[in-house]
Amino acid sequence: MYRRPAAAAVLLAAALTLTACSSGSGSSDDAAAKPKPPASSSAPDPADASAAPATPAAKPTGPVLPDAKLTPKTGSFKPNEKQYLSGRVPEKMDPAAVLQTGQESCQRVERTAKRDKDAATGAVIAGEIPGAKDAIPYLCPEQKPILDAAAKGFPDGTRPAPAPGTYRALTQSPACTWEAKGKDGAVLASGPETTPKPGDRITATIPAGATDFTSTGCYAWLPA
Repeated sequence: MYRRPAAAAVLLAAALTLTACSSGSGSSDDAAAKPKPPASSSAPDPADASAAPATPAAKPTGPVLPDAKLTPKTGSFKPNEKQYLSGRVPEKMDPAAVLQTGQESCQRVERTAKRDKDAATGAVIAGEIPGAKDAIPYLCPEQKPILDAAAKGFPDGTRPAPAPGTYRALTQSPACTWEAKGKDGAVLASGPETTPKPGDRITATIPAGATDFTSTGCYAWLPA
């Protein structure tokens, strides 16, 4: 007499539990399946032809918007922003998108310089922050010391007709190697002579008469 109601109660409770679990796991799975928004939805997509140019610092070779038409959809540009945009906005592009790429370059320089000024200088020299050299004078002149320092350096790779003197690498990587050659291709100097230890400064002395200086894994160079 009493087994059937008890069994029915057990079955009912199990059914309710399964329903609750199914409902809970379903919402969790749905949430996991939803794609996460991009980190910066306002940043232009390089693959989008209507977005900012891939190299925002380079002035376009085709028709550009005349200065009189450099106006945003809302509000207005500041004088320094108009100076930056002058001759830089392709005819059919939103000038605000071009301005944004310059502002982002400034933000990257500023963030990097706060942590390590050498790293910021190296990034400008190596071209890792596109458009920085053109954006800094107009959009973030407070970063001009970084730009001035970068103007004295040169990136990793081969540099023809290097100025003689001692330079320091903006890296401490043991993979950094360099050599200076003369007119006949003979190696005049090379280094480092010993594997640098953590924290060691890597330097290179380019002798007079060197016709090229080649480095690998050294990131960028500044006068020591």
